[in-house]
Amino acid sequence: MNRQFKRRQARASGQAEDGGGQMGQAQQLQAQLQKIQELQAELETMTAEGSSGGGVVKVVMSGKQTVESVFIDPDAVEDLELLQDLVAAAFNDAIAKTQEIASEKMGGITGGLNIPGLG
Repeated sequence: MNRQFKRRQARASGQAEDGGGQMGQAQQLQAQLQKIQELQAELETMTAEGSSGGGVVKVVMSGKQTVESVFIDPDAVEDLELLQDLVAAAFNDAIAKTQEIASEKMGGITGGLNIPGLG
């Protein structure tokens, strides 16, 4: 009967029968959150290069998805419409690469869950 009383008491207080299940889960969650924050800081220092036209246009973007540099081959300036398409393609390539890097890094921690704002 003493065992049943402990179970009831544990249920009433919101604890698992092991007496510390929720505390352990909270600690695990806090550790994961710390890892995520560390990875986010690491991602902010990383860069990815997107390119188009075989390197005619290159865009370097940070992990925070801000543009750090743009290179345009002077020969590409002759055809403005083509140049505009190449610049757009290079930007899109750089964005895709930064997102891919973030997903790869965060995937190990989030267990493949797609959590908005975390890559």
